[in-house]
Amino acid sequence: MTIAVGIFDLFAYSVPGSLYLTLLAYLAVRLGVVEPAALTGVNSVVLVAGAVLLSYLLGYVAYPLGAVAERVVPRRSPRDARAEFLRRVPAARGREYVHADTHLLLSGVQLHDLEASSEVTRLRASGLMLRNSAPPLAAAAVVAIVEAVAGRFPVLAVACAVVLAVTSLVLVAQGRKLSRWASMKTLELCFWLPDVDSRFRADGSA
Repeated sequence: MTIAVGIFDLFAYSVPGSLYLTLLAYLAVRLGVVEPAALTGVNSVVLVAGAVLLSYLLGYVAYPLGAVAERVVPRRSPRDARAEFLRRVPAARGREYVHADTHLLLSGVQLHDLEASSEVTRLRASGLMLRNSAPPLAAAAVVAIVEAVAGRFPVLAVACAVVLAVTSLVLVAQGRKLSRWASMKTLELCFWLPDVDSRFRADGSA
């Protein structure tokens, strides 16, 4: 369980947080707030540990921005994980568990077989990582546009702005895809759980 939680934290918080930290560091150096030479005297272990901690905290604090990005970016082709699962597995039609909350189902898989649920955790964490990495890249695109106006290399800045903006949109789309895959994987695993349907019957019968 410790390994799974560590991977989830790394993907969902630390990686996006490192992008925020990189952007803030660039702005600090560009605006003259911080001199890179001043960091040479800092112990490397302390510097790395501080960067890791700041990345995690920034990723955690800025987590809601990822949710905002997912709502704002339009969906090209909405696809429901349950509908796709039932299309692929017709034998699951009529099963009560298919309509249950996927997070609750994941808890059941974790209780039944923690190792099997690790793939779902990895997919969820990867999807959140991609989604939460979109806002700092979008902010970097704005910075690149400012650099195109005020900097010395406008062509390069415009190219960077376009790449960063497109990448930000793609990350949101790919994050949605991985989240859908995680839901489908949860439904697939629960298909083999014994007595899973009896827990969701309206009459409570086993």
